[in-house]
Amino acid sequence: MEKPMAQFVLVYLGGDYPSNKEESTQHMMNYQKWLSNLGEKAIEPANPFKNTRSIAPNRNVTEGSQIGMSGYTIIEANSIGEAEEIARNCPFLDINGTIEVSEKLPMPSF
Repeated sequence: MEKPMAQFVLVYLGGDYPSNKEESTQHMMNYQKWLSNLGEKAIEPANPFKNTRSIAPNRNVTEGSQIGMSGYTIIEANSIGEAEEIARNCPFLDINGTIEVSEKLPMPSF
């Protein structure tokens, strides 16, 4: 029986906005090509964030992310090493972003 692949979350932190339309178009083309190459391994591709609010332990709300998280992608891979290799090829790194890779643990239904 074949072991199912694990799911990994690639969290996008920071990153610079392209400075003009041509750079933006090129970045999106590179990103789409990267996702296309992942094929069925891309479970939830390209989930950017906007209008982020942070809620502190005292319940105060402030605008913006406290950690600079700008989005995420969920992928399937055989190991954390394979997930790291996938992340190393992501064009988000080309715009000075950082990617955190974490294994997503399955949780029982409640």
